[in-house]
Amino acid sequence: MTSNQCRLTWRWWCLLLWLPILSGCSGVEVINALTPAGQTQTLDSIAYGELPRQQLDIYRPQDADGHAPVVVFFYGGTWREGDRKDYRFVGRALASRGIVTVVADYRLYPEVRYPAFVEDSAQALAWSHRHIARYGGDPERLFVMGHSAGAYNAAMVALDPRWLAAQSLSPDILSGWIGLAGPYDFLPITNEDARPVFDWPHTSSDTQPINHVSDQSPPALLMASHRDTTVNPIRNTAGMARALRAHGVAVTEDYLDRTSHVTLIASLAWPLRWLGPTLEDIDTFVHDTPARHDAGADNPQ
Repeated sequence: MTSNQCRLTWRWWCLLLWLPILSGCSGVEVINALTPAGQTQTLDSIAYGELPRQQLDIYRPQDADGHAPVVVFFYGGTWREGDRKDYRFVGRALASRGIVTVVADYRLYPEVRYPAFVEDSAQALAWSHRHIARYGGDPERLFVMGHSAGAYNAAMVALDPRWLAAQSLSPDILSGWIGLAGPYDFLPITNEDARPVFDWPHTSSDTQPINHVSDQSPPALLMASHRDTTVNPIRNTAGMARALRAHGVAVTEDYLDRTSHVTLIASLAWPLRWLGPTLEDIDTFVHDTPARHDAGADNPQ
């Protein structure tokens, strides 16, 4: 970076460190506030199911005309915490690139255990497939994306056909899937917070996304941080990439040097984009990946 860029970076870090203290806001509230909505529109609190946490928000380019690609995003939090409102910066960032973006909540532990949050993810994805056209998105250019635990959810609905089959659909509705720092191969479970979520030590190998890779899996963009100490990028991201390639599935892999597990997703926020080309990589993957026609049984409602 140039000296001017360094000074600007330092100012942003100071701002991000001090604003939460001065304003009483959390860090995520700050980056949400500093990521401009621009020429986008937000539609809040749309139900995709009957339960309280089965709701989603939609971020759309104001000129979306039914041909825009669609990304359905799931956040992380060890399947124990998280709120779609904390990820406005994700929706705004992608919508600013012409992508209709769905940010969905899902049920969490201890209210539920595996597989309820995967079922919710499939239900949110199915709702998006069936209804997103009225919000300017193209259901034949549909992607699922997640960070951390959310990347697990995304991988499961993309790779294991059981979950979308319960919605009378199949992974063939997807043009591709995007995983950021996802846990795809984590048995035996060493994270104590995750153990009760998956009923450890009685956890089935069926819970692991890597075990559901097939020749029919959709193309993938896999991103991780070299500095990730939460989810091992070599075992999970690189291992998933190898498994997909072994089945002839197209994979784009990217490892960022300046991010951590958390700042990988935070690098989508406008003040932190200098950390890496996360937004650019997602934008390129979504716009360059061909649409896949729906081969699943579907009765639009």
